[in-house]
Amino acid sequence: MGECNGVEYVGVDDELAPLRVDNFKKVSVLPLVFLIFYEVSGGPFGIEDSVGAAGPLLALLGFLIFPFIWSIPEALITAEMGTMFPENGGYVVWVSSALGPYWGFQQGWMKWLSGVIDNALYPVLFLDYLDSTIPSLSGGLPRIAAVLALTVVLTYMNYRGLHIVGSAATLLGLFSILPFVIMGFVAIPKLKPSRWLEVEKDIDWSLYLNTLFWNLNYWDSISTVAGEVENPKKTLPKSLFYALILVVLGYFFPLLIGTGAVPLDREAWTDGYFVDVASMVGGVWLSWWITGAAAASNLGMFIAEMSSDSFQLLGMAERGMLPSIFAKRSIYGTPLTGILFSACGVLLLSWMSFREIIAAENFLYCFGMILEFIAFVRSRIKYPAASRPYKIPVGRIGSILMCVPPTILICIVLALSSLKVATVSLIAVMIGLLLQPCLKCMEKKRWLKFSVSSDLPDLHCENHEPLVR
Repeated sequence: MGECNGVEYVGVDDELAPLRVDNFKKVSVLPLVFLIFYEVSGGPFGIEDSVGAAGPLLALLGFLIFPFIWSIPEALITAEMGTMFPENGGYVVWVSSALGPYWGFQQGWMKWLSGVIDNALYPVLFLDYLDSTIPSLSGGLPRIAAVLALTVVLTYMNYRGLHIVGSAATLLGLFSILPFVIMGFVAIPKLKPSRWLEVEKDIDWSLYLNTLFWNLNYWDSISTVAGEVENPKKTLPKSLFYALILVVLGYFFPLLIGTGAVPLDREAWTDGYFVDVASMVGGVWLSWWITGAAAASNLGMFIAEMSSDSFQLLGMAERGMLPSIFAKRSIYGTPLTGILFSACGVLLLSWMSFREIIAAENFLYCFGMILEFIAFVRSRIKYPAASRPYKIPVGRIGSILMCVPPTILICIVLALSSLKVATVSLIAVMIGLLLQPCLKCMEKKRWLKFSVSSDLPDLHCENHEPLVR
């Protein structure tokens, strides 16, 4: 099967990823697993609200059932589409291939904005965990300076290379997971299974579903760095599988220990309550470790999310959707303009509250996921013979049915959004609808330089599939 521009993706049995500055170090399986772990989860920090909203039983069931409704379908689609299009840009390229470049740009705008909003949360949460030991960081100029300094340091780490980010994510992940393993063994004598069956009468469904959704989404984020992965057609599906197991166990096991070892105090189950649980179960030393692990987790989530956001902008520029300056790499192979752009977005949005951040990013993320589901089904219909190194073992009807439960969930999440969040999010969507034509106008008038990388296959050749072999 030929290509209009004569460029091919490497075959499934070949060892090289598509041409992408191959002299820079690629990311292997273990760092990729922890990058996915931090893009999706980062540990059980932030799941406490599910207990406060609905009680132990529904919280436990939620983190067991929800992955089948949302996480597994999203991870499977990411594995298939990510290996079908193993290049930076990820889901932007999927949507562009199936629906055209206009909708590909909208996907990129909504997902990038959602990611930046999400990333604005982590420096703030990191400082929240340090408030008890450094009270001066609780507000005012010291807190603003700390957020700025932390953002600069973590941004520099992204600038130095994705392999450094992957290694840092691995170390931070192990440090964040280990105290919960120890807490599990220490808590065994204190466990009372009857506590797991408690259900609250007054359930806050909005908080409950948003907490589940926020903690179990973003599986597709790793697709935007596929061009930086060593042999992505094999590495990506394998890493997604391992990460899925790690994320689900990393939520369910601490929740099982926390709700079973201490009496239920619904009002206490808010962000940071695992620190108190650790103190009650194992003592001050364990609570300090959990505090440190929570802080480290926020750092890991920040660097992983920024990598995804910045490489997405690079991938969009390589496809001619953004000015060429976004495609330029630093001496370390990283997207310098994308990193700086994402960092500025984080600083501008860091004033938002925790609940506003979760609700706003979920709203925008839902719109992006609807486009992904449509692109996935349409690519099955439009390109039935295209190369799929990893293919979900379902046909056309199966691919449609697989997207039905998560789509219903999306509608529920959107319906539960507040008027303020919905209004702000819809305004953001409208900006994207207008921004793409404006950029095209600037390209025609040559106010900005745009170019499509010759190293990439043509997504829209007539009479040809988008991929080869």
